[in-house]
Amino acid sequence: MAGRAVWRIAIAILLLTACSGRGAPSAPDGTASATARRPPRSFALALGVDVDDAGVIERLGGYDLVVVDGQGTSAAAVRRLHDGGATVLAYLSVGTVEPGRPWFATARDQGWLLEHWDDWDEWYAAVAESGLRDLLVTEADSELAKGFDGLFLDNTDMVQTHPAQRSGMVRLVAALDQAVGDDGLLFAQNGDPGEAGIVSYLDGWNREDVSFTYDFEREAYVPVGTADHREAMHQLTEYHDAGLIVTATDYLERPDAHAEDQAADAACSTGALPNVSDLDLTRIADPALTCAGR
Repeated sequence: MAGRAVWRIAIAILLLTACSGRGAPSAPDGTASATARRPPRSFALALGVDVDDAGVIERLGGYDLVVVDGQGTSAAAVRRLHDGGATVLAYLSVGTVEPGRPWFATARDQGWLLEHWDDWDEWYAAVAESGLRDLLVTEADSELAKGFDGLFLDNTDMVQTHPAQRSGMVRLVAALDQAVGDDGLLFAQNGDPGEAGIVSYLDGWNREDVSFTYDFEREAYVPVGTADHREAMHQLTEYHDAGLIVTATDYLERPDAHAEDQAADAACSTGALPNVSDLDLTRIADPALTCAGR
């Protein structure tokens, strides 16, 4: 959509000015938008925390861009995060169906589940089925009604191993783009959104496992291999240069200042906002990692 294209260009300029220290420009219509007044300089993927806890709200108050679970977060919690100045996105997995979700039983009974993903105890989603797409759009609408600023979509990259679902995924992401609207944000993560055919609908993209990851086979936190690290850095740079807001999420078992700085330095060198947590996303860096001074 043309309005989103102009908005994305404005965001790219804002991120560049944030890094250069210059003042943020006005919005395309000449007014000073909320985003223009405070371009995002920090990012938290906070899916494993209790957002109704006052202490969690206080820690997230130091962040500009926050992702929390859409279904499990109340409208009151979204308002409190807004009061702290955060832009708040609702997490929604669209490439898998998690057994704890209210729509799981319907998806199972309708035959919209593919094979089980053992690492995460989830089922891949048959998004080629229009009924499942409608179910997910309905859920997204109910989450956006709580006041979220947009959606953060997970597992869109399942189409790499399930190519028969690619067309359905593109249709689903297009429908969610419509649900978010011109003033909202639509993020996805991992895979290659260009190859998946969804990048034109996105405002932002998160890449997990840039410098540090969790190895499920070894059951250990490990540094990312050289080739995978290089690929992640290339992707972040590519999509940053294309005008998306890019973020990078790395995983460490416990706080490690040296490793966190290493991850942040790598992310920031590509134009990405850094985030480091444990695999369950229960740890919130305090203070927030930023690119300032790197």
